[in-house]
Amino acid sequence: MSIFIDGSTRLVVQGITGRDGGFHTRQMIEYGTQVVAGVTPGKGGQLFDDSVPVFNTVAEAVERHGANTSVVYVPAAFAADAVFEAADAGIKLIVCISEGVPVQDMMRALPFVKEKGARLIGPNCPGLITPGVCKVGILPGQIVMPGPVGVVSRSGTLTYEVIFQLTRAGIGQSTCLGIGGDPLIGTNFVDCLEAFEADPQTRAVCMLGEIGGTDEQVAAEYVRDRMSKPVVGFIAGQTAPPGRRMGHAGAIISGSEGTAAEKMKAFRDCGIAVAERPADFVDLVGAAL
Repeated sequence: MSIFIDGSTRLVVQGITGRDGGFHTRQMIEYGTQVVAGVTPGKGGQLFDDSVPVFNTVAEAVERHGANTSVVYVPAAFAADAVFEAADAGIKLIVCISEGVPVQDMMRALPFVKEKGARLIGPNCPGLITPGVCKVGILPGQIVMPGPVGVVSRSGTLTYEVIFQLTRAGIGQSTCLGIGGDPLIGTNFVDCLEAFEADPQTRAVCMLGEIGGTDEQVAAEYVRDRMSKPVVGFIAGQTAPPGRRMGHAGAIISGSEGTAAEKMKAFRDCGIAVAERPADFVDLVGAAL
């Protein structure tokens, strides 16, 4: 089992003929993902790498090839439009990789996605991967292995680091995903924790947060009140000075609730084991299993 993607995922790539879209499409196909179509307005009728049909609209990809999932590799200025189009065409899972999407664009897109009954992951995220089955986004497939641990993170590169540490120790993963570090995102920690709790393959969860906002505190309360599976947590930005943005648009301390110390305390108070550094996940997860 897994969360959000599996062997039935039929993917359309928005921006397939661009540099990033093309590169990662090849990686996803090589991993085994069913990439059924691509979309680039004005380039409909072409074939990507002589195998994947390119359409002008997502609606055509859904109608002709039954696409049910979309991944967005388009410039930030057009990313929200791509999300609107995918949701309007009936796509149920939209993964937006694009970085730098204006917050005001997401303020319009998120209600529309919800209204259409779709799920958005991102923007500014690495996507997700179910080891050995399917990957949607930019996560490196060579570092994962199938197993019982779910991984969810606000940071892309920290996701890779923790996955690598787990795999090297022989601890496999059920699904790994990065939810993005922007102030407004489509899928939060609680959404993922709820899905992992319901997934029979997942026996423990690694949750990687960072400074800024209160999402980690809300997630900690959800773990305390609603989860039966053990969770190991980590907070990035433990030495960040207040008022300075650290990498992600949402990673800025604007009060005591946004600090690493406050978040780590919330984790401990709610029964979440806290890793001081990514390498600590191996021992903590091993003990939890």
